[in-house]
Amino acid sequence: MTADFQTVRLEISEGVATLTLNRPDRLNSFNDQMHQEVRAALESIRNGRADGSVRVLVITGAGRGFCAGQDLSDRSVAAGDEAPDLGASIERNYKPLVTSLRTLDMPVIAAVNGVAAGAGANLALACDMVFAARSASFIQSFCKLGLIPDTGGTWILPRLLGPARAMGLALLGDKLPAEQAEAWGLIWKCVDDEALMPTVDALAKQLAAGPTFGFAQTKRAIWASSTNDFPAQLDLERDIMRECGRSHDYREGVAAFMEKRAPRFKGN
Repeated sequence: MTADFQTVRLEISEGVATLTLNRPDRLNSFNDQMHQEVRAALESIRNGRADGSVRVLVITGAGRGFCAGQDLSDRSVAAGDEAPDLGASIERNYKPLVTSLRTLDMPVIAAVNGVAAGAGANLALACDMVFAARSASFIQSFCKLGLIPDTGGTWILPRLLGPARAMGLALLGDKLPAEQAEAWGLIWKCVDDEALMPTVDALAKQLAAGPTFGFAQTKRAIWASSTNDFPAQLDLERDIMRECGRSHDYREGVAAFMEKRAPRFKGN
């Protein structure tokens, strides 16, 4: 299955939805049309989760970059112009985008194929797992414009890297190569450029065939741990395990183990 858009591509096959940011001439930077089409694509993916046709989402970029963040040519900031309301842009576009990825009840994998800068870097980091090509890099370029890391950057970076490294990346805007990002624990894995999509595709299909109801609950619990205290997290684990224990996938997993056969998970 494919869907028709101008600034993104959405392909669905074997339970895996691949959303490709598709403005390669602008390094896949966001304009209003791309935001609208990404929202529509994510809604289609949610519908696919409901009917069982989508169980994993992969996000990548067309051409030589993943995403360069906001397309500044889409905003007027010339001298004498009325100052743009960047807060309105966050509220309308970037906040709902990363919230959608965090709450999507399936694994979300970023395949970073080149530069990921500004909002593009933090879009990738908002995904559940990040794979990056060896030639890829991450840049918190906001400081070059007198801005702060948005799209969840001020929340994600210190939790993944600690305050010292987060502050250095935010204040200096230095390019962080993919290999260093892996060494620091910012991303899951750095792979050779030619291995990026085959590696991600194989993992996505593996996850799509797995107990995706449990995967969604794992995602829910891990994200919640950053704001819960320990007793609250234990209570959440109890409640989620109760839900998982009532699922088809749990019963099927136990039956398959006892019968020494491959399980047939349904994602519910």
